[in-house]
Amino acid sequence: MRSAISLPKRLLVFSLVLAAFLVASRGRAVSDVTVIRFWTMGREGEVIKDFVDEFERTHKGIRIDVQQLPWASAHEKLLTAFAGDSSPDICQLGNTWIPEFVALGALESLDDRVAASSAISKADYFPGIWESNRVDERLYGIPWYVDTRLMFYRKDILASAGYAAPPKDWDEWKRAMAAIKTKAGQDKFAVLLPTDEFEPLLALALQQDEPLLRANGRWGNFRSAGFRRALQFYNEAFQRHWAPRLATGQVSNLWNEFGRGYFSFYISGPWNIGEFKRRLPPDLQDRWMTAALPGPNGPGTSIAGGASFAIFRSSRHKDIAWQLVEFLSRVDIQRRLFHAIGDLPPRRSAWDDPTLADDIYARAFRDQMERVKSPPKVAEWARIATEMRLVAEVMVHGGLTVDEAARELDARVDRILEKRRWMLDHGHVP
Repeated sequence: MRSAISLPKRLLVFSLVLAAFLVASRGRAVSDVTVIRFWTMGREGEVIKDFVDEFERTHKGIRIDVQQLPWASAHEKLLTAFAGDSSPDICQLGNTWIPEFVALGALESLDDRVAASSAISKADYFPGIWESNRVDERLYGIPWYVDTRLMFYRKDILASAGYAAPPKDWDEWKRAMAAIKTKAGQDKFAVLLPTDEFEPLLALALQQDEPLLRANGRWGNFRSAGFRRALQFYNEAFQRHWAPRLATGQVSNLWNEFGRGYFSFYISGPWNIGEFKRRLPPDLQDRWMTAALPGPNGPGTSIAGGASFAIFRSSRHKDIAWQLVEFLSRVDIQRRLFHAIGDLPPRRSAWDDPTLADDIYARAFRDQMERVKSPPKVAEWARIATEMRLVAEVMVHGGLTVDEAARELDARVDRILEKRRWMLDHGHVP
């Protein structure tokens, strides 16, 4: 008796059964692979694939799912993911964001893992950068790369004003700026301090003994003698016309203006080493240099910036995520990251690399890294920094005196910290 199913139909059934078998087989294969979700930002997200591929080759059965986020939206996406219980296992986190995510209870403490690790040694990291990852005496991040601000300056213009070396303290810096302005005339300036950037003022403020917040972050401390001293120095640069009252967007081309001597000092970060090398013409390449920031009485402090590895408490694969942190923290990997995109390594031993050691522009950053401090470690810091910039901008345009600006800033910050005070006063950890 012939089958009731024709040959074409039997072939169709066979194809469907085979497809189902292959899907099931693939499902079993995937189930044997542990997937680690790793969120990164910016250029690091573009180059991390090569490092991740190497990790996967040496860690069989592990796949790293890298998701690259734009810096502009990364903060919001991380908060949304946390609220929706869909946080990644591991994340690149700006170290000034760490206190906020600690306050949310989002991050895993890493002290015990570091204590048991043979790959990560606290002593090898720049102390201020390491400390920026600690909140309430607990460690929540491992520095991935470091960032700080220091001076880019025109050697030739400074020399023509009578200074063979960059200034070492504030008094010398003021004299140098005055001398440069005298020679430059009405249409050029000694220093660029963009009014839409809070970082130069913050760097000056961190050079003071007094903290920016007092009483465990309950109140602003901007009327302290130290901050008013920093505010006075900053304001004087504008009032004496050493600095133009301009925002970044009002400078037509930063590198061209630096090249033509529109300003001679500029406070910026390590990314501009590569930009100045690329954008300045060959005849100017030996006329600029970097130097650590002067302080009130000698070499000064600057901002402990950069990004760190953080592991989320909700991760079900913390041990594997930690293995990835250890791998990416290796000295040879940090050196390769520097060669790929110029990120400065947070480990002192990584700076023995000849390319870094011989880079005359990077040397000042190596020096500055030994003297960096964190902004206040409160979840509200981003809002406080914005208010500091806004109040300072009104001041430099003549709308407030230094003392009035300090009082106004304290009033605004105290309002921002109102919820934090309530929580602390009622025994809650904000």
